[in-house]
Amino acid sequence: MGKVKTHRASAKRFSVTGTGKVKMFHNQHRHKTGLKSSKRKRNLRKGAYMSEAMAKNYRAMIQE
Repeated sequence: MGKVKTHRASAKRFSVTGTGKVKMFHNQHRHKTGLKSSKRKRNLRKGAYMSEAMAKNYRAMIQE
């Protein structure tokens, strides 16, 4: 039986917590920051949890 390889790009960007949630960083926080408010940029710096509907697919990709 063949094995499924870990999707390395996803494994570097997402991590799975002990309870099975997928932790990620926000996007849209590197370019064109002059157009965004300080509050918006501050909130984008923080990590976030992926919705459960999407998390199932990403857990399969990173196999954790």
